[in-house]
Amino acid sequence: MTGNSQFIPVQAPADTSITIGELLQNAAAIVDRIDARWLLQSILNTDAAYLIAHADRSPDVDQINRFRQLLARRAAGEPVAYLTGAKGFYDLVFEVTPDVLIPRPETELLVEMALAKIPADRECNVLDLGTGSGVIAVTIAKHRPEACVMAVDLSARAIAVARRNAEKHAVKNVVFIKADWFSHFTAEKFDVIVANPPYVAEGDPHLEEGDLRFEPIAALTAGRNGQDCLRSIITQTPDYLVPSGWLMLEHGYDQAAVCHELLGETGFTRLFTRTDLAGIDRVTGGQYG
Repeated sequence: MTGNSQFIPVQAPADTSITIGELLQNAAAIVDRIDARWLLQSILNTDAAYLIAHADRSPDVDQINRFRQLLARRAAGEPVAYLTGAKGFYDLVFEVTPDVLIPRPETELLVEMALAKIPADRECNVLDLGTGSGVIAVTIAKHRPEACVMAVDLSARAIAVARRNAEKHAVKNVVFIKADWFSHFTAEKFDVIVANPPYVAEGDPHLEEGDLRFEPIAALTAGRNGQDCLRSIITQTPDYLVPSGWLMLEHGYDQAAVCHELLGETGFTRLFTRTDLAGIDRVTGGQYG
């Protein structure tokens, strides 16, 4: 992708004779082809198959202008998920706004690991800490309808997005709570606790790159070394797990060892770490009691 956002002027009069195929061909000069397709699909409210089958169709003036506006914003670096307001995760599509992190494929591993520990045929209490857009909680609740899922986030705006996603997918067995980690709970105990907390170090240069530049900083960073939230969750979790309950955490590429150490010091056993599709240590967890 280049930074030449003037290739297709945002305010240029729309040529109503230009086709879908021509729009995508022109757009490929300034943004990734896949990104261009996603943007046009969102404008036309259709899918990739339609774009291929109707490549000779000409969108209307408003659709062309809106597409060009999105192209200029994407060329300036704005994430596709924020421009379209949606992102696929696991086997569902979720609403995404700048108030929440963009769901990433590596987080699907955390869901897979949690589902493996949650029975499909009986009740199970599950807690999702730092739920954001609700992708973890809603996906688990959708695939485990007998489970009671509670999802916590400190951001009221994130909770609003998560609730809309639950409604969108007709999920009734999830409750969203505005709170700081475990602060809402007193005597509650859970069978499985999952978390994708902030784990990037403050000042990390990656925060100035790509999509991270546009995502909520509070949902990304956790102290000088990125470990503050991981430490807080691990040390508090034993008070909220049933005997033999499980804690599973997504973490940074270089944080598996410290998570293992903290889990062991806190009394967890049967420790494990799983790698994502890129071969990076991504999810670490253990059983307590």
